[in-house]
Amino acid sequence: MFAVIKTGGKQYRVAANDVITVGKLEGEAGTAVTFGEVLLYADGAGATQVGAPVVSGVSVAGEIVAQTRGPKIIAFKKRRRQNSRRKRGHRQDFTVIRVTGISAA
Repeated sequence: MFAVIKTGGKQYRVAANDVITVGKLEGEAGTAVTFGEVLLYADGAGATQVGAPVVSGVSVAGEIVAQTRGPKIIAFKKRRRQNSRRKRGHRQDFTVIRVTGISAA
């Protein structure tokens, strides 16, 4: 059994007990979260439901494991012979989630 969920503008294929890293969500470690935007749902018997755009009656429950940050990204631009350069750094915030279950009505 698995599902495809949408959060933060991205899509993730999840199953029970999967650990995924998504864009930052509000909440502390141990907080329960629910994803209602399920785009595809496949049960263990081989039946698949594809949403248009979402599958109704299906939700994915999860638990926040940690709030983390990604690696440092350096954006360096230099224009040769112009004595012009720019250096910017960025670190993206992420949330690590453990999927606890998929419920279908």
